Amino acid sequence: MVKVEVTMEVGADGVAIIKMNNPPVNALAVTVLAGLKEKYDEAMRRNDVKAIVVTGNGGRFSGGFDINVLQEVQQTAGNLSHLGRVSVDLMINTIEDAKKPSVAAIQGLALGGGLELAMSCHARISTPKAQLGLPELQLGIIPGFGGTQRLPRLVGLQKAVEIMLLSKSIMSEEGSKLGLIDAVVSPGELMTTARMWALDIAERRRPWIISLKRTDKLESLGEAREILKFARAQAKKTAPNLPHPQLCLDVIEEGIVAGGLAGVLKEEKGFNDIILSETAKGLVHFFFSQRATTKVPGVTDLGLKPRQIKKVAVLGGGLMGSGIATSLVLSNIPVVLKEVNAGFLQQGINRISANLKSRVKKGSMTQEKFEKTMSLITGAVDYAEFRNVDMVIEAVIEKISLKQEIFSDLEKICPAHCILATNTSTIDLNLIGAKTHVQDRIVGAHFFSPAHVMPLLEIVRTEKTSPQIIVDLINVGKNIKKVPIVVGNCTGFAVNRMFFPYTQSAHMLAVLGVDIYRIDKVITSFGMPMGPFRLQDLVGYEVSIEVGKQFVTAFGDRTFKTPLTELMIENKRAGEKNGKGYYIYDEKRRASPAPEVKEIIEQARKNSKIMPDGKPIVVTDREILEMIFFPVVNETCRVLDEGIAIKASDLDVSSVLGMGFPAYRGGIIFWGDSIGAGHIYSSLKKWSESYGGLFKPSAYLEERAARGIPLSAPVAARNFGSRL
Repeated sequence: MVKVEVTMEVGADGVAIIKMNNPPVNALAVTVLAGLKEKYDEAMRRNDVKAIVVTGNGGRFSGGFDINVLQEVQQTAGNLSHLGRVSVDLMINTIEDAKKPSVAAIQGLALGGGLELAMSCHARISTPKAQLGLPELQLGIIPGFGGTQRLPRLVGLQKAVEIMLLSKSIMSEEGSKLGLIDAVVSPGELMTTARMWALDIAERRRPWIISLKRTDKLESLGEAREILKFARAQAKKTAPNLPHPQLCLDVIEEGIVAGGLAGVLKEEKGFNDIILSETAKGLVHFFFSQRATTKVPGVTDLGLKPRQIKKVAVLGGGLMGSGIATSLVLSNIPVVLKEVNAGFLQQGINRISANLKSRVKKGSMTQEKFEKTMSLITGAVDYAEFRNVDMVIEAVIEKISLKQEIFSDLEKICPAHCILATNTSTIDLNLIGAKTHVQDRIVGAHFFSPAHVMPLLEIVRTEKTSPQIIVDLINVGKNIKKVPIVVGNCTGFAVNRMFFPYTQSAHMLAVLGVDIYRIDKVITSFGMPMGPFRLQDLVGYEVSIEVGKQFVTAFGDRTFKTPLTELMIENKRAGEKNGKGYYIYDEKRRASPAPEVKEIIEQARKNSKIMPDGKPIVVTDREILEMIFFPVVNETCRVLDEGIAIKASDLDVSSVLGMGFPAYRGGIIFWGDSIGAGHIYSSLKKWSESYGGLFKPSAYLEERAARGIPLSAPVAARNFGSRL
């Protein structure tokens, strides 16, 4: 086991090299912070030390404060008092105000607390392409080691606000132009240059600069207030439910108005308080949950190594197939794109080209890179090119007989090691592979639309899918920059199954007399990117009906068959497709309520006959929110209970990345636990008595509520598939 430590070596030149060692990114764990303090104190005492160079081991400076400590504090409702006052005692008193100068020698990255440590030094020397940034706001917190004060003083307020609020990292070359980095040198020259720079400061050949006391880069007070005013307005617009961006700006302003030390003290208090906020807890949980998705008991712990996937075939060049192909070629994986004829094939290639050209237009891809990426695509109208592929992803229309025919062909044509994947979003994988003899190689690779943009990849396994296939596909997912989630085989798999009550609950509320635009507003105010009716306009009514049929067949005891969608189609409304849905759409796809829909909704209410005494129900916004999301929590409990998902945190990630559930609420189960199983159960039970099976509490939820156990607590161990 690698020893976490901070070492110090003093050279003949009088420069002490203090080195952090905490692989893989030299995180500032409690022991590392204590080690830095100890070594600095020793260096100050020693007469043979003239100056200090602080650096990190293994080609990285530091990735920042140890996030495990944050999670530990949040889970125990503790505090950070055991750390001491890092921003004051270490960063100011020990390093910045020391009688001997420090130079940070940066390689690889200096992020979060790592950059804050570097900014406390009197100069910063870096190798090329080192990543610099303060990404703390992604975790629902603010920089806590003086970063809110020093960064504006080194690069100017405008740029500092951008870096912090957007969690935007920059390269060392840009840092040099901004004044954050004093010199960029080759890795071979880094330590020599840093040592000389430190001695030059000690011997007054270079200026001894204390970042916290600089004001030359700061804008005038009037200009600074305008910058902060604009930033506050932007943060309120883009993140209305989040307190930490506003706190960050308040702390920055304190330093501008009252001085760096006052800013550090306000930052210290704000940092300690915001760690225990609900948004910070949610975002930290989501961070760790994403990291845990690739740990699959009984699969990733078997010692299997992922095989190299050198070439992939994609069947179908429609929106999904072309999006999947785009994801693959963007990661330099050659693709064979197959269609039924030359015309459809060219349309598919054109879609891929359009996906890539949008990157060229935005400046994120050069024309040369575009041409090189397009050269990775081979078009085909037969299976000749399939004899040497390592994986096939089928993305044709949702027709069982067609998919069965395709997989029978693939079994005969593809090599024996080839992964046979389907992008189906609803069809049982056992049905798809029923006519083959290679069900151990059949797996679901469910991408979300648009496939080259959406980050989630559902890996769907059956009882027969080989662990090696799953390990291989997890690795492919990571290589193409997706977050892979391994789930079991059922109607809707994980994401679509969890959220089928979402639309159905909204439709039930609509026919119970609740205004659909009010419903959408409540849901978007909660943090969803769009409400259920706006979403249905986007997805399309025919798709909604077809998917709805699948769920009625599978879970008929707890579905609500709405008359509203079919009435919309009868009235020649198709959502965004023809610009007329629940909303009216202009040429820029901007939505506004459609007054004429009121008559259609009234007809749906008459047809359904579920309004009590024929009168609209009276509900609060909170009740609307709960009547839509509690059934989702309830269905998610069933997904866990049946073993479709391995752990609750996987479903939290799925809900955020697949359906847009707000990350700062931690995910659907994490949010459910914040509400409490007891309240969710009693609410659903009451509604089920009035409105039927859609709200019937699951056995899992009932048990957790009765015993006071969190919804996220692990389900008793069982063999995979035993409840499928």
